[in-house]
Amino acid sequence: MTFPSGTILGYPRIGRRRELKRAIEAHWAGGLDEAGLQEAAAGIRSRTRARLAELGLGARDSAIPESFSFYDQVLDAIATLGALPARFADLRGADGRIPLSAYFTAARGDQDRAPLEMTKWFDTNYHYLVPEIGPETAFSLSDRRVIDQLKEARSEGYLTRPVLVGPVTFLALAKAAPGAPSGYRPLDRLAELVPVYRELLAELQQAGAEWVQLDEPALVSQSLGYDDDELAAAARHAYAVLGSASARPSLLVAAPYGQLSDVAWRTLAAAPVEAIAVDLTRGRVPAAVPGLTEKTLVGGVIDGRNVWRGDLEVAWDRLERLRELGAAHVSAGTSTSLQHVPHDVEDEPDLDRRLASWLAFADQKTGQVAALARALENGRESVREEFAAASDAWRDRRSTPGVRDGKVRERLASRTSETARRVPYSDRLSAQEELDLPLLPTTTIGSFPQTAEIRRARAARLSGDLSDAEYDGFLRDEIARVIALQEDLGLDVLVHGEAERNDMVQYFAENLDGFAVTRNGWVQSYGSRATRPSILWGDVSRPGAITVRWSEYAQSLTSRPVKGMLTGPVTILAWSFVRDDQPLRETADQVALALRDEIADLEEAGIRIVQVDEPALRELLPLQKAAQPEYLDWSVGSFLLATAGARPETQIHTHLCYSEFDVVIEAIAALDADVTSIEAARSGGEVVSDIAAAGFAHGVGPGVYDIHSPRVPSADEIATTLERATAALPLRQLWVNPDCGLKTRGYVETVEALRHLVAATATVRARATQDA
Repeated sequence: MTFPSGTILGYPRIGRRRELKRAIEAHWAGGLDEAGLQEAAAGIRSRTRARLAELGLGARDSAIPESFSFYDQVLDAIATLGALPARFADLRGADGRIPLSAYFTAARGDQDRAPLEMTKWFDTNYHYLVPEIGPETAFSLSDRRVIDQLKEARSEGYLTRPVLVGPVTFLALAKAAPGAPSGYRPLDRLAELVPVYRELLAELQQAGAEWVQLDEPALVSQSLGYDDDELAAAARHAYAVLGSASARPSLLVAAPYGQLSDVAWRTLAAAPVEAIAVDLTRGRVPAAVPGLTEKTLVGGVIDGRNVWRGDLEVAWDRLERLRELGAAHVSAGTSTSLQHVPHDVEDEPDLDRRLASWLAFADQKTGQVAALARALENGRESVREEFAAASDAWRDRRSTPGVRDGKVRERLASRTSETARRVPYSDRLSAQEELDLPLLPTTTIGSFPQTAEIRRARAARLSGDLSDAEYDGFLRDEIARVIALQEDLGLDVLVHGEAERNDMVQYFAENLDGFAVTRNGWVQSYGSRATRPSILWGDVSRPGAITVRWSEYAQSLTSRPVKGMLTGPVTILAWSFVRDDQPLRETADQVALALRDEIADLEEAGIRIVQVDEPALRELLPLQKAAQPEYLDWSVGSFLLATAGARPETQIHTHLCYSEFDVVIEAIAALDADVTSIEAARSGGEVVSDIAAAGFAHGVGPGVYDIHSPRVPSADEIATTLERATAALPLRQLWVNPDCGLKTRGYVETVEALRHLVAATATVRARATQDA
């Protein structure tokens, strides 16, 4: 069956105005029943299909992907395959199916059950839920929402292409369930899993599917604990079974997010599948691959992860090189799903029009794919105007003032700043004794809940209903309240709560030259949570102090130390859409110099502790091992450029998310932060053993409770987690903190959880004193 000449691998699913977020959170709060939620979701899916057809994708040729999810595509696969852990078994329906209520409980947990662990999806800022697969996990077709959505599309007149996480990637991303024997690996269960996929494909064909997309990004990664040969062997087995089925749709196997290994190329070329999609923005076209003469190759030539308007001339050249491999058919596509970019540039009236002309969000990228498809079908001359407009935009970008700033480049080229702290950590410990902190100091990561009152005040200021002076007064009152609350709770190191910040990256983007921000550029981060990544379009500099007045004011309210709160250079890059016309190293160093100036100003204002958050350090680690040393070199270097000028008595903290500490332990040690806090709760504190085994000597705060769930742990539970840490690490090293910032939580649960954290710390301190 012929594949369309152009397609995308997925589309944003949260709605143009985050309609899905609002419906889901209303459902969780009890204000919308399941029928209402289903109706809202169906409306989003319907509008998506209509929009993609309007943008040029075929309504009846499987060009439109069916990629909707209520929460996460991996959680969808867990539910579809019946792979919920045993602790959720009682939530199944009487017929064995997994209802939506159980699906959400697996994602969020409840008072009796911890949620599934959550971590980053390859090297993106999207978070997926980690399958827990043990020897006892029984696979079965337990959810048919993907079939229902296909039928829904057909009833509207669309023949769409269902999108599923492929079997190899599903198991490669999984962790061994608690209690699994030593040496057990989830990928070893592949032979038992594939028949369930085969059953699902048969039902999809019966429901009318002509094509199904199976996403296998594991085949481009060397960071999952399996080597290229192991993953290729798994793919060989899986697709031999699925491809030989007599009742199935045609199969598109997609390998986004990077370079497909040579052995994986050969494996997929030899597999009985009809089409292969490859990422040609991060990957390359190999010199030759045998076995493609009856296959379609979908060239991912439009970048699905950034917002720059693709150069169609470059995209066309890549498609031409792909043709040289001798495939039966070549199609144009996106490098990844478009879930990583906002919906539509036309929804951004506040953006400078010149800047907007350089950009392409999901709708514009779909239009570019459609143009390339027409070129493939009718010749390049048929879309000459589209090609010329894209080239003009690229040339305009290169020549616009601000894209290159001579003063910024001169400072970077001539810098003589230290790239290591002035004195070693052991000497800094002595200098920092004046902070007079107790054993097991307690603190939070930085943000406190962003209440409705804060959001209303921010909106009123933007609309002009609140003057700058009135807004400043509101923020001062909020900071004073947060400081008083922390003193009442008994925390040792305080924060000002970040009420003035809508987002930990956007706030800095709004105060640095070289950035732009959006009004509606929402991108899903996890579940119902979305962020608006800033657009880093030019050379970066700091016009003036950014955080100092708020930190200085907060410190004036208390005798306890208050942390200055900064977002690190790597995270600012990772959580922005970054210029693609120079190496990331150069851009990171520009940001680092701006932060270095901010730290110096905080010190002058009397701030003794400064936290420079780098939660995305692990996130940007390249999937290919050969590229990792260079990345770790410049990412560590940019952090040191920002922090190395700090005085010995200034305690530098950092915070890391989902770090798989063992993978980047040497780099984290090289950051030379005095204290590193780490998200650890969802993984059961596994990171502590990695820290101990590595001989990590600096201060560390492994998170003692998960803030991504509304569940409030008891003081006894936190004490148990903390004692596990004290058994592995010296008490002098340990700090006590939540997993992450508290911005997304409510005050009732936050206060209760922090009271439990302080009480648990007091219990463990007392026991440690008795034991001593």
